[in-house]
Amino acid sequence: MQSKELKQNSVHEDFSEYVAHLQLHMTLQARNLVPTLKPKVIDSREQLLHQTQATVEKLISRQRIF
Repeated sequence: MQSKELKQNSVHEDFSEYVAHLQLHMTLQARNLVPTLKPKVIDSREQLLHQTQATVEKLISRQRIF
């Protein structure tokens, strides 16, 4: 019985990982589809902000909701 639960938990984790990756990909794709309202010049602070936002969204999407 415990082996079956471990296998189901593993499948659930694999699926959760896939969904998290898919959500991140879709979010990043959506950002690319929205036209920018300002010039394409991006300073290092803005680039760091975008990277941080992507990382936070990735981590949040991987959290489990029970």
